[in-house]
Amino acid sequence: MLAIRLSTPADHPALAALFAEMQAHYRVPCPAPDAILTGLDGRPDGAELLVAEDGGRIVGFAAFAGIYPGPGLAPGFFLKEIYVSAQARGGGAGKGLISALARLALERGFRRIDWTAARDDLRLREFYESLGAMPQPEKIFYRLTGEALATLAER
Repeated sequence: MLAIRLSTPADHPALAALFAEMQAHYRVPCPAPDAILTGLDGRPDGAELLVAEDGGRIVGFAAFAGIYPGPGLAPGFFLKEIYVSAQARGGGAGKGLISALARLALERGFRRIDWTAARDDLRLREFYESLGAMPQPEKIFYRLTGEALATLAER
C-alpha cells in the first residue's frame, strides 16, 4: 500500500540510498553516503521532503520549498526534485507525491507549484501534463554556479 508523508530524520538512510540511485540514473557524480546524510541533516530552513512509501520501503521523494511572492503576492511551492525508484515507476508514487504536494499547498494557503523539466524528456513532460500542469514557454530557466557564482559574489 502506497503512503505519502513528510519525511523525518529516521528516513535519511533510505533517502540517501535513493538520492544515490537518482544520481546514477541521471549519470551525474554522487557524493559519498556520509556526505549525503550530512546534507539531509543540514538542509536549509524551509527545504522539505515528501516521501512515498510502499510496504514500509521508501520508493520516491519530492523535494520542495515555499517561495514568496507569487501571483497576487501569495506564496507557492517550488518543486526542486521528484524521483521514483526504477522498480516502483508506474505504480502511482509520482502522481501520489505531486497530489500530496498540491494538498499541502492548499492547506497552507499557497496558490501554485512551479518546477522545471528536461525539455527533451517527452515521457516526463507528458506525465506532468496528464496531471493538469501546463508548460510555461515564456519562462527561461537560469542557473548561476561555479566560477560565475564566485565572480559575482566578489563584485
